[in-house]
Amino acid sequence: MIEAPFIDYYELMQVSPNADEDTIQRIFRHLAKKCHPDNPQGDPERFRLLVEANDTLTKPEARAAYDLKYQKFWETKWKLASDASAGRGFSDDKDVRERLLGLYYVQRRSRMQNPGLGEMEAARLMRIPIELVEYLREKGWIERLDNGLLAITALGVDEVEKDRLRLVPDRLLTARSSDGGTDDVRGERGLVRSFPTEARERQG
Repeated sequence: MIEAPFIDYYELMQVSPNADEDTIQRIFRHLAKKCHPDNPQGDPERFRLLVEANDTLTKPEARAAYDLKYQKFWETKWKLASDASAGRGFSDDKDVRERLLGLYYVQRRSRMQNPGLGEMEAARLMRIPIELVEYLREKGWIERLDNGLLAITALGVDEVEKDRLRLVPDRLLTARSSDGGTDDVRGERGLVRSFPTEARERQG
């Protein structure tokens, strides 16, 4: 059975996880009015989710149980972001786009049945402007699923593998180093080049 995707009620309600009950109810009334099915510009599905979120977040026991799932959800997402960026700093847009595409790549590999990530979720994880997520979609590297989330496409997977994005470089470095006499030299953009020890000695 396919696991239902986790819904971030706090993001849906546009409130902080520390928001009190009065704040949540006030925001709910405002959003529910805009999304109500009787409103010509309403959104019935979003309205349903808002009701669900309000019911959960305004009941202490239900909210406590939800908060445990919320914490686990974001711990998993932060791990995905860590795997995609591998703790490296990036300064230009190209590297950020590679990191972002790597995030969607890791998401698909780790959650084949639920490979999607929302724009806001991805932007929050990578601490980047949401416009960079849209860029990947315009390139055809990610696509919108029926559930509204975004997932990497076959073209995006090809892009990741073509550029050999190093999702977990520490492991790659460990795998490439050997006791048989190679020296690993980190070159430009963090790539590793191995030189036979004997050749290095002859050059010396």
